Amino acid sequence: MERKNAALISSFARALKARRKQAGLSQEEFAHRVDLSVSYVSLLETANRQPTLTVLAALAAEFGVSLAEFAAEIEGQ
Repeated sequence: MERKNAALISSFARALKARRKQAGLSQEEFAHRVDLSVSYVSLLETANRQPTLTVLAALAAEFGVSLAEFAAEIEGQ
Protein backbone atom coordinates (compact mmCIF):
# COMPACT_ATOMS: atom_id res chain seq x y z
CA MET A 1 0.00 0.00 0.00
CA GLU A 2 1.40 3.37 -1.02
CA ARG A 3 1.61 6.05 1.61
CA LYS A 4 -0.60 9.08 1.15
CA ASN A 5 2.41 11.32 1.62
CA ALA A 6 4.77 9.41 -0.68
CA ALA A 7 5.20 12.38 -3.02
CA LEU A 8 6.19 14.65 -0.14
CA ILE A 9 8.64 12.09 1.22
CA SER A 10 10.19 11.70 -2.24
CA SER A 11 10.48 15.48 -2.58
CA PHE A 12 12.21 15.67 0.78
CA ALA A 13 14.62 12.89 -0.21
CA ARG A 14 15.53 14.66 -3.46
CA ALA A 15 15.99 18.02 -1.72
CA LEU A 16 18.17 16.51 1.01
CA LYS A 17 20.40 14.66 -1.41
CA ALA A 18 20.73 17.68 -3.71
CA ARG A 19 21.63 19.98 -0.80
CA ARG A 20 24.17 17.52 0.57
CA LYS A 21 25.83 17.07 -2.80
CA GLN A 22 25.78 20.83 -3.41
CA ALA A 23 27.67 21.20 -0.14
CA GLY A 24 30.24 18.70 -1.44
CA LEU A 25 29.68 16.27 1.42
CA SER A 26 29.58 12.50 1.41
CA GLN A 27 26.80 10.82 3.33
CA GLU A 28 29.34 9.92 6.00
CA GLU A 29 30.63 13.49 6.37
CA PHE A 30 27.13 14.89 6.41
CA ALA A 31 25.87 12.35 8.93
CA HIS A 32 28.72 13.21 11.26
CA ARG A 33 28.00 16.94 10.98
CA VAL A 34 24.31 16.54 11.86
CA ASP A 35 24.90 13.80 14.45
CA LEU A 36 22.96 11.08 12.60
CA SER A 37 23.99 7.62 11.48
CA VAL A 38 25.09 7.14 7.90
CA SER A 39 22.44 4.45 7.45
CA TYR A 40 19.70 6.86 8.61
CA VAL A 41 20.87 9.55 6.18
CA SER A 42 20.82 6.94 3.42
CA LEU A 43 17.28 5.90 4.37
CA LEU A 44 16.17 9.55 4.32
CA GLU A 45 17.75 10.15 0.90
CA THR A 46 16.07 7.08 -0.57
CA ALA A 47 12.64 8.00 0.85
CA ASN A 48 12.60 4.95 3.12
CA ARG A 49 12.28 6.95 6.34
CA GLN A 50 10.47 10.12 7.38
CA PRO A 51 12.40 12.67 9.41
CA THR A 52 11.16 14.01 12.71
CA LEU A 53 10.69 17.72 13.17
CA THR A 54 13.88 17.78 15.26
CA VAL A 55 15.84 16.15 12.43
CA LEU A 56 14.36 18.56 9.88
CA ALA A 57 15.44 21.49 12.04
CA ALA A 58 18.98 20.08 12.35
CA LEU A 59 19.21 19.55 8.60
CA ALA A 60 17.99 23.07 7.84
CA ALA A 61 20.48 24.52 10.34
CA GLU A 62 23.33 22.58 8.72
CA PHE A 63 22.32 23.99 5.34
CA GLY A 64 22.17 27.50 6.80
CA VAL A 65 18.49 28.03 6.07
CA SER A 66 15.40 28.31 8.21
CA LEU A 67 13.07 25.39 8.62
CA ALA A 68 10.47 27.34 6.62
CA GLU A 69 12.92 27.87 3.75
CA PHE A 70 13.84 24.20 3.70
CA ALA A 71 10.17 23.20 3.77
CA ALA A 72 9.43 25.54 0.86
CA GLU A 73 12.25 23.97 -1.10
CA ILE A 74 10.87 20.50 -0.40
CA GLU A 75 7.40 21.53 -1.54
CA GLY A 76 8.89 22.96 -4.71
CA GLN A 77 10.58 19.71 -5.74
